[in-house]
Amino acid sequence: MGNISPQKTWGGAPLLSEVTEHIHERLTCVEPDYTQWFDPRQLRRMSRVLKMGVAAGSIALKEANIAIPDAIITGTGYGCLEDTGIFLSKMVENKEEALNPTPFIQSTHNTIGSLIALMLQCQGYNQTYTQGAFSFENSLLDALLMVKEEPALKVLVGGVDEITDYSHTIQKRFGKFRERSESNLNLYKTEDGALNGEGAAYFVLSGEKSDKSAVSMEFVGTFYKADAETLQSGINDLLQQAGLTTKDIDFVLLGNSGDQHNDKALQDHASVLFSKSSTGAFKHLCGEHPVASAFAFWLGVKMLQEQTIPSSVILKNANRSLNNVLIYNQYFGTHHSFILLKSCRDSG
Repeated sequence: MGNISPQKTWGGAPLLSEVTEHIHERLTCVEPDYTQWFDPRQLRRMSRVLKMGVAAGSIALKEANIAIPDAIITGTGYGCLEDTGIFLSKMVENKEEALNPTPFIQSTHNTIGSLIALMLQCQGYNQTYTQGAFSFENSLLDALLMVKEEPALKVLVGGVDEITDYSHTIQKRFGKFRERSESNLNLYKTEDGALNGEGAAYFVLSGEKSDKSAVSMEFVGTFYKADAETLQSGINDLLQQAGLTTKDIDFVLLGNSGDQHNDKALQDHASVLFSKSSTGAFKHLCGEHPVASAFAFWLGVKMLQEQTIPSSVILKNANRSLNNVLIYNQYFGTHHSFILLKSCRDSG
Protein backbone atom coordinates (compact mmCIF):
# COMPACT_ATOMS: atom_id res chain seq x y z
CA MET A 1 0.00 0.00 0.00
CA GLY A 2 0.96 3.62 -0.52
CA ASN A 3 -0.95 6.55 0.95
CA ILE A 4 -0.42 10.32 0.74
CA SER A 5 -3.03 11.97 2.95
CA PRO A 6 -3.61 14.84 5.43
CA GLN A 7 -1.95 12.56 8.00
CA LYS A 8 1.66 11.33 7.89
CA THR A 9 0.71 7.98 6.40
CA TRP A 10 4.06 7.35 4.73
CA GLY A 11 7.56 6.74 6.08
CA GLY A 12 6.95 3.62 8.16
CA ALA A 13 5.80 5.24 11.40
CA PRO A 14 3.38 3.27 13.66
CA LEU A 15 -0.26 3.62 12.66
CA LEU A 16 -1.45 7.18 13.46
CA SER A 17 1.04 7.42 16.32
CA GLU A 18 0.90 11.18 15.85
CA VAL A 19 -2.32 12.66 14.49
CA THR A 20 -1.80 15.83 12.43
CA GLU A 21 -4.09 18.65 13.48
CA HIS A 22 -5.32 21.01 10.77
CA ILE A 23 -6.86 24.29 11.90
CA HIS A 24 -8.32 25.25 8.56
CA GLU A 25 -11.51 24.95 6.56
CA ARG A 26 -9.98 22.19 4.46
CA LEU A 27 -7.53 19.31 4.96
CA THR A 28 -4.52 19.26 2.64
CA CYS A 29 -2.05 16.42 2.33
CA VAL A 30 1.12 16.05 4.38
CA GLU A 31 3.48 15.49 1.46
CA PRO A 32 6.86 13.74 1.46
CA ASP A 33 10.04 14.77 -0.34
CA TYR A 34 9.20 13.70 -3.88
CA THR A 35 12.81 13.69 -5.08
CA GLN A 36 13.15 10.14 -3.72
CA TRP A 37 10.86 9.02 -6.57
CA PHE A 38 11.31 11.68 -9.27
CA ASP A 39 14.06 13.55 -11.00
CA PRO A 40 13.82 17.26 -10.01
CA ARG A 41 13.43 18.10 -13.71
CA GLN A 42 10.33 15.90 -13.85
CA LEU A 43 8.88 17.51 -10.74
CA ARG A 44 8.80 20.94 -12.37
CA ARG A 45 6.43 19.61 -15.02
CA MET A 46 4.11 17.73 -12.66
CA SER A 47 1.07 19.12 -10.88
CA ARG A 48 0.55 18.32 -7.20
CA VAL A 49 -2.05 15.59 -7.78
CA LEU A 50 0.30 13.82 -10.20
CA LYS A 51 3.11 13.87 -7.63
CA MET A 52 0.77 12.52 -4.96
CA GLY A 53 -0.69 9.79 -7.18
CA VAL A 54 2.58 8.55 -8.66
CA ALA A 55 4.31 8.61 -5.27
CA ALA A 56 1.50 6.59 -3.65
CA GLY A 57 1.65 4.06 -6.49
CA SER A 58 5.45 3.85 -6.22
CA ILE A 59 5.28 3.21 -2.46
CA ALA A 60 2.73 0.42 -2.98
CA LEU A 61 4.76 -1.30 -5.69
CA LYS A 62 7.95 -1.09 -3.64
CA GLU A 63 6.21 -2.60 -0.61
CA ALA A 64 4.88 -5.42 -2.80
CA ASN A 65 8.32 -5.88 -4.38
CA ILE A 66 6.85 -5.52 -7.86
CA ALA A 67 8.61 -3.57 -10.63
CA ILE A 68 5.74 -3.48 -13.15
CA PRO A 69 2.12 -4.42 -12.33
CA ASP A 70 -0.08 -6.36 -14.72
CA ALA A 71 -2.74 -3.64 -14.63
CA ILE A 72 -3.29 -0.11 -13.29
CA ILE A 73 -6.76 0.97 -12.19
CA THR A 74 -7.47 4.44 -10.80
CA GLY A 75 -10.59 6.02 -9.32
CA THR A 76 -10.94 9.80 -9.17
CA GLY A 77 -13.96 12.01 -8.69
CA TYR A 78 -12.48 15.27 -9.98
CA GLY A 79 -9.31 14.35 -11.86
CA CYS A 80 -6.50 16.87 -12.21
CA LEU A 81 -8.18 20.03 -10.95
CA GLU A 82 -5.07 22.22 -10.83
CA ASP A 83 -4.37 21.84 -14.55
CA THR A 84 -8.08 22.19 -15.33
CA GLY A 85 -8.15 25.51 -13.46
CA ILE A 86 -5.00 26.75 -15.20
CA PHE A 87 -6.37 25.91 -18.64
CA LEU A 88 -9.79 27.48 -18.05
CA SER A 89 -8.38 30.66 -16.49
CA LYS A 90 -5.95 31.08 -19.41
CA MET A 91 -8.86 30.67 -21.83
CA VAL A 92 -10.52 33.69 -20.21
CA GLU A 93 -7.35 35.76 -19.85
CA ASN A 94 -6.16 35.11 -23.42
CA LYS A 95 -9.66 35.31 -24.92
CA GLU A 96 -9.31 31.74 -26.21
CA GLU A 97 -6.22 32.58 -28.28
CA ALA A 98 -2.61 31.29 -28.15
CA LEU A 99 -3.37 28.70 -25.47
CA ASN A 100 -0.75 26.36 -24.07
CA PRO A 101 -2.07 22.81 -24.71
CA THR A 102 -0.10 21.19 -21.86
CA PRO A 103 -2.53 22.06 -19.01
CA PHE A 104 -5.41 20.77 -21.14
CA ILE A 105 -3.61 17.52 -21.92
CA GLN A 106 -2.77 17.03 -18.24
CA SER A 107 -6.24 18.00 -16.98
CA THR A 108 -7.96 14.77 -18.00
CA HIS A 109 -8.95 12.25 -15.32
CA ASN A 110 -6.79 9.46 -16.75
CA THR A 111 -3.55 11.48 -16.58
CA ILE A 112 -2.63 9.98 -13.18
CA GLY A 113 -2.84 6.33 -14.20
CA SER A 114 -1.27 7.13 -17.58
CA LEU A 115 1.76 8.84 -16.01
CA ILE A 116 2.34 5.88 -13.68
CA ALA A 117 2.29 3.58 -16.72
CA LEU A 118 4.65 5.83 -18.69
CA MET A 119 7.16 6.03 -15.87
CA LEU A 120 7.08 2.26 -15.33
CA GLN A 121 6.86 1.42 -19.04
CA CYS A 122 3.78 -0.63 -18.16
CA GLN A 123 1.82 -1.56 -21.28
CA GLY A 124 -0.86 -3.62 -19.55
CA TYR A 125 -4.51 -2.87 -18.86
CA ASN A 126 -4.99 0.73 -17.70
CA GLN A 127 -8.39 2.08 -16.66
CA THR A 128 -9.69 5.16 -14.85
CA TYR A 129 -13.11 5.31 -13.20
CA THR A 130 -14.82 8.67 -12.69
CA GLN A 131 -18.19 7.80 -11.13
CA GLY A 132 -18.09 10.48 -8.44
CA ALA A 133 -18.18 9.02 -4.93
CA PHE A 134 -18.22 5.46 -6.34
CA SER A 135 -15.00 5.92 -8.33
CA PHE A 136 -12.74 3.99 -5.94
CA GLU A 137 -15.34 1.29 -5.31
CA ASN A 138 -15.74 0.71 -9.05
CA SER A 139 -11.96 0.48 -9.38
CA LEU A 140 -11.95 -2.22 -6.69
CA LEU A 141 -14.76 -4.10 -8.43
CA ASP A 142 -12.83 -4.08 -11.70
CA ALA A 143 -9.73 -5.35 -9.91
CA LEU A 144 -11.75 -8.10 -8.19
CA LEU A 145 -13.13 -9.28 -11.52
CA MET A 146 -9.65 -9.39 -13.01
CA VAL A 147 -8.05 -11.42 -10.23
CA LYS A 148 -10.99 -13.82 -10.09
CA GLU A 149 -10.47 -14.59 -13.78
CA GLU A 150 -6.66 -14.68 -13.51
CA PRO A 151 -5.56 -15.08 -9.86
CA ALA A 152 -1.86 -14.65 -10.66
CA LEU A 153 -2.33 -11.04 -11.78
CA LYS A 154 -0.85 -8.22 -9.69
CA VAL A 155 -3.14 -5.19 -10.02
CA LEU A 156 -2.28 -1.67 -8.85
CA VAL A 157 -5.55 0.00 -7.87
CA GLY A 158 -6.13 3.31 -6.13
CA GLY A 159 -8.10 6.48 -5.54
CA VAL A 160 -6.84 10.04 -6.01
CA ASP A 161 -8.43 13.48 -5.56
CA GLU A 162 -7.11 16.96 -4.78
CA ILE A 163 -8.32 20.34 -3.55
CA THR A 164 -7.44 23.60 -5.30
CA ASP A 165 -8.39 27.16 -4.43
CA TYR A 166 -10.76 27.21 -7.41
CA SER A 167 -12.45 23.91 -6.57
CA HIS A 168 -12.82 24.73 -2.88
CA THR A 169 -14.42 28.10 -3.64
CA ILE A 170 -16.90 26.49 -6.03
CA GLN A 171 -17.75 23.60 -3.69
CA LYS A 172 -18.36 25.93 -0.75
CA ARG A 173 -21.17 27.57 -2.72
CA PHE A 174 -23.22 24.39 -2.28
CA GLY A 175 -23.18 24.95 1.48
CA LYS A 176 -21.87 21.49 2.34
CA PHE A 177 -18.45 22.46 3.68
CA ARG A 178 -17.68 24.51 6.76
CA GLU A 179 -17.15 28.21 6.28
CA ARG A 180 -14.61 28.93 9.02
CA SER A 181 -11.29 27.52 10.11
CA GLU A 182 -11.35 25.09 13.03
CA SER A 183 -9.55 21.98 14.22
CA ASN A 184 -10.26 18.79 12.31
CA LEU A 185 -10.03 16.95 15.64
CA ASN A 186 -13.24 18.71 16.70
CA LEU A 187 -15.10 17.73 13.52
CA TYR A 188 -17.79 15.75 15.32
CA LYS A 189 -18.15 18.17 18.23
CA THR A 190 -18.77 21.55 16.61
CA GLU A 191 -21.04 23.19 14.05
CA ASP A 192 -22.71 21.28 11.23
CA GLY A 193 -20.85 20.69 7.99
CA ALA A 194 -18.10 18.56 6.45
CA LEU A 195 -14.43 19.44 6.03
CA ASN A 196 -13.13 19.32 2.47
CA GLY A 197 -10.32 16.80 2.02
CA GLU A 198 -8.00 15.14 -0.46
CA GLY A 199 -5.61 12.23 -0.80
CA ALA A 200 -3.98 9.56 -2.94
CA ALA A 201 -3.87 5.87 -1.99
CA TYR A 202 -2.81 2.87 -4.08
CA PHE A 203 -2.87 -0.85 -3.33
CA VAL A 204 -1.49 -3.97 -4.98
CA LEU A 205 -4.15 -6.69 -5.20
CA SER A 206 -3.73 -10.30 -6.28
CA GLY A 207 -5.90 -13.40 -6.46
CA GLU A 208 -3.12 -15.51 -4.97
CA LYS A 209 -2.04 -15.43 -1.35
CA SER A 210 1.65 -14.86 -0.66
CA ASP A 211 3.72 -15.17 2.51
CA LYS A 212 3.32 -11.41 3.05
CA SER A 213 -0.47 -11.45 2.72
CA ALA A 214 -2.24 -10.41 5.92
CA VAL A 215 -5.58 -9.07 4.66
CA SER A 216 -8.08 -10.11 2.01
CA MET A 217 -10.87 -8.05 0.47
CA GLU A 218 -14.06 -10.10 0.57
CA PHE A 219 -16.56 -7.86 -1.22
CA VAL A 220 -17.48 -4.35 -2.39
CA GLY A 221 -21.09 -3.16 -2.54
CA THR A 222 -22.57 0.20 -3.58
CA PHE A 223 -26.05 1.64 -3.06
CA TYR A 224 -27.29 4.94 -4.50
CA LYS A 225 -29.94 6.95 -2.66
CA ALA A 226 -30.96 3.83 -0.74
CA ASP A 227 -33.36 3.81 2.20
CA ALA A 228 -32.66 2.03 5.50
CA GLU A 229 -34.49 -1.15 4.44
CA THR A 230 -32.54 -1.42 1.17
CA LEU A 231 -29.23 -0.89 2.97
CA GLN A 232 -30.05 -3.48 5.61
CA SER A 233 -31.08 -6.15 3.10
CA GLY A 234 -28.12 -5.23 0.87
CA ILE A 235 -25.47 -5.67 3.55
CA ASN A 236 -27.10 -8.88 4.77
CA ASP A 237 -26.95 -10.29 1.23
CA LEU A 238 -23.30 -9.29 0.84
CA LEU A 239 -22.36 -10.84 4.18
CA GLN A 240 -24.31 -14.01 3.39
CA GLN A 241 -22.33 -14.41 0.14
CA ALA A 242 -19.15 -14.14 2.22
CA GLY A 243 -20.45 -16.77 4.67
CA LEU A 244 -20.86 -14.24 7.49
CA THR A 245 -23.56 -12.43 9.45
CA THR A 246 -23.62 -8.97 11.02
CA LYS A 247 -22.54 -10.57 14.34
CA ASP A 248 -19.24 -11.60 12.73
CA ILE A 249 -18.16 -8.01 12.09
CA ASP A 250 -15.63 -6.96 14.71
CA PHE A 251 -15.14 -3.34 13.69
CA VAL A 252 -17.19 -0.96 11.53
CA LEU A 253 -15.33 2.04 10.11
CA LEU A 254 -17.96 4.71 9.49
CA GLY A 255 -17.80 7.56 7.01
CA ASN A 256 -19.08 10.23 9.41
CA SER A 257 -18.36 13.54 7.68
CA GLY A 258 -19.46 16.11 10.27
CA ASP A 259 -22.78 16.69 8.54
CA GLN A 260 -25.09 16.02 11.48
CA HIS A 261 -28.16 14.95 9.52
CA ASN A 262 -26.36 12.36 7.38
CA ASP A 263 -24.11 11.24 10.24
CA LYS A 264 -27.12 10.52 12.45
CA ALA A 265 -28.70 8.37 9.73
CA LEU A 266 -25.41 6.52 9.24
CA GLN A 267 -24.97 5.84 12.94
CA ASP A 268 -28.61 4.79 13.31
CA HIS A 269 -28.12 2.20 10.55
CA ALA A 270 -24.89 0.98 12.14
CA SER A 271 -26.37 0.71 15.63
CA VAL A 272 -29.22 -1.45 14.30
CA LEU A 273 -27.09 -3.66 12.07
CA PHE A 274 -23.90 -3.92 14.17
CA SER A 275 -24.94 -3.44 17.78
CA LYS A 276 -22.22 -5.84 19.05
CA SER A 277 -19.37 -4.40 16.94
CA SER A 278 -16.79 -1.77 17.73
CA THR A 279 -17.20 1.36 15.64
CA GLY A 280 -14.92 4.17 14.52
CA ALA A 281 -14.71 7.12 12.13
CA PHE A 282 -12.05 8.38 9.74
CA LYS A 283 -13.06 11.58 7.94
CA HIS A 284 -11.73 13.86 10.68
CA LEU A 285 -8.35 12.51 9.54
CA CYS A 286 -8.69 12.81 5.75
CA GLY A 287 -11.68 15.08 5.13
CA GLU A 288 -14.64 14.51 2.82
CA HIS A 289 -13.97 13.87 -0.86
CA PRO A 290 -15.18 11.41 -3.52
CA VAL A 291 -12.47 8.80 -2.89
CA ALA A 292 -12.23 9.14 0.91
CA SER A 293 -13.02 5.42 1.09
CA ALA A 294 -9.50 4.79 -0.28
CA PHE A 295 -8.11 6.30 2.95
CA ALA A 296 -10.54 4.12 4.93
CA PHE A 297 -9.34 1.06 2.95
CA TRP A 298 -5.73 1.84 3.91
CA LEU A 299 -6.72 2.43 7.53
CA GLY A 300 -8.74 -0.79 7.75
CA VAL A 301 -5.89 -2.86 6.30
CA LYS A 302 -3.34 -1.28 8.66
CA MET A 303 -5.55 -2.02 11.67
CA LEU A 304 -5.82 -5.67 10.65
CA GLN A 305 -2.10 -5.91 9.94
CA GLU A 306 -1.08 -4.36 13.25
CA GLN A 307 -4.06 -5.73 15.21
CA THR A 308 -4.66 -2.36 16.81
CA ILE A 309 -7.30 0.37 16.73
CA PRO A 310 -5.90 3.92 17.11
CA SER A 311 -7.56 5.90 19.89
CA SER A 312 -8.14 8.75 17.43
CA VAL A 313 -10.45 6.49 15.40
CA ILE A 314 -12.64 4.81 18.05
CA LEU A 315 -16.24 5.84 18.61
CA LYS A 316 -17.35 2.71 20.51
CA ASN A 317 -15.05 -0.02 21.77
CA ALA A 318 -16.63 -3.48 22.15
CA ASN A 319 -13.21 -4.99 23.01
CA ARG A 320 -13.27 -7.50 20.17
CA SER A 321 -10.22 -8.91 18.43
CA LEU A 322 -9.86 -7.81 14.81
CA ASN A 323 -10.71 -10.39 12.18
CA ASN A 324 -13.41 -8.74 10.07
CA VAL A 325 -13.43 -4.98 9.42
CA LEU A 326 -16.31 -3.43 7.49
CA ILE A 327 -15.97 0.00 5.89
CA TYR A 328 -19.38 1.67 5.70
CA ASN A 329 -18.99 4.96 3.85
CA GLN A 330 -21.55 7.56 2.83
CA TYR A 331 -21.15 10.67 0.70
CA PHE A 332 -23.63 13.41 1.61
CA GLY A 333 -26.37 10.84 2.18
CA THR A 334 -26.61 9.75 -1.47
CA HIS A 335 -23.74 7.33 -2.10
CA HIS A 336 -23.44 4.38 0.30
CA SER A 337 -20.72 1.74 0.02
CA PHE A 338 -19.61 -1.35 1.94
CA ILE A 339 -16.12 -2.90 1.76
CA LEU A 340 -15.28 -5.96 3.85
CA LEU A 341 -11.69 -6.62 4.86
CA LYS A 342 -10.76 -9.92 6.50
CA SER A 343 -7.65 -11.01 8.29
CA CYS A 344 -6.14 -14.05 6.60
CA ARG A 345 -3.46 -14.72 9.20
CA ASP A 346 -5.39 -17.61 10.73
CA SER A 347 -6.36 -19.21 7.42
CA GLY A 348 -2.99 -20.86 6.98
